[in-house]
Amino acid sequence: MRAAFARVDPVLMVLIGIATVQLGAAFAKDLFATTTPSATAWLRLCFSSLIFLTFARPRVRGRTPREWLIVAGYGVALAGMNWSIYESFARIPIGVAVTVEFLGPLAVAVFGSRRLRDLIWVGLAAVGVAMLGLQPIDPDWVGLGLALLAGALWAAYILLAGPTGQVFEGVSGVTVASLIGAVMLAVPALTMGAPVFNAHVLGVALAVALLSSVIPYGLEMVALRRMAPGLFGILMSLEPAAAALFALLVLGEGLSTIEIVAMACVVVASVGATRTRQASAPPLID
Repeated sequence: MRAAFARVDPVLMVLIGIATVQLGAAFAKDLFATTTPSATAWLRLCFSSLIFLTFARPRVRGRTPREWLIVAGYGVALAGMNWSIYESFARIPIGVAVTVEFLGPLAVAVFGSRRLRDLIWVGLAAVGVAMLGLQPIDPDWVGLGLALLAGALWAAYILLAGPTGQVFEGVSGVTVASLIGAVMLAVPALTMGAPVFNAHVLGVALAVALLSSVIPYGLEMVALRRMAPGLFGILMSLEPAAAALFALLVLGEGLSTIEIVAMACVVVASVGATRTRQASAPPLID
């Protein structure tokens, strides 16, 4: 299996991962007509955990309180990110939600920098998001706020990924985090009175877990062994555009001209910040 992956272009693997994440997002939003965003996020984490457990058997004995605190924080960030972005999807177009959410990774990319060029990228992203408030109809501020919360939690998720990977080997860290997240979301998912355990909901949720969690995570782990981190960051900047494309294809969800320009500002800012920070980084060695 590893030899087969070695023949695949890592750029193609990342692009496939991006596509599956956003296709899964569109399927998830389509499920909101049947069940709640909270239930969808919970089922995604449950199925992801079960699938990850087939590949990993996390060691739980002998862990220090610090190690548990790190992975618990990782799990809280993962669950909160999934819950808030799905609640945002229920209120605003997916492309807009992912554009605002992407401010989280962008903030991580430029945090602590004093270079003028990085401040320009931040300003461009801010202009893009500000444009969302200039639409001819009143924007849904709750939906935008939830997307911003998802971005903040995405930033926390990124910052905790390294420490988690240092104390939990392989996919065991994300496995434990997914289990923690599933426990967190169980109450809101199961107490809202919406259908959860019918065949349609379970089938779509399983597809969402595979598309948005298992497949992209596996592909990115393999690709990052043979790809410069800067190139990976640039490719990930395509997420908002991919989100808008699959929302249009699956849900018929279009964007206004202002929303498209706002998205373009954030994408360009992310690409620019990534190139400034990591373009010269050497590729990782397999």
